Amino acid sequence: MSHHAHDAGTGLMGSMAALVVFLALLLFAVQLLMNLYARSVITSAAHEAARVVAAGDVDHENPGAVAVARSRGERRARQLLGRFGDRVRMDWTSSDTTTVVLRVEAEVPRFLLPDFGGALGVNHIDRTVQARVERLQ
Repeated sequence: MSHHAHDAGTGLMGSMAALVVFLALLLFAVQLLMNLYARSVITSAAHEAARVVAAGDVDHENPGAVAVARSRGERRARQLLGRFGDRVRMDWTSSDTTTVVLRVEAEVPRFLLPDFGGALGVNHIDRTVQARVERLQ
């Protein structure tokens, strides 16, 4: 038996291992980029929704007017988020008559195994934004 026949296939095993590692790193990078993009878009949409509610044309002493403004703000945020907006939870309960506080929570679509992504904390977004109520003089 020649020396070359004994080593047949050894390069293939190393190449397969390298390919698996490369694909795992690529998948992790895609998950990380998706998470960063989702955080950025959700934060921007939350600021826009809070701005709509904090506008000077809303009577913040009137709970009905505030409820209408919150509904309008949520619609605007969900419009900005597109289909992802259906998976977002919005909470306005920390708001008062001088400050609009919006807490937004969402789960980012996963490309990693659920246990792996959960351990890294990359699949859950929890953002809180604030806006001061505008007072027209």
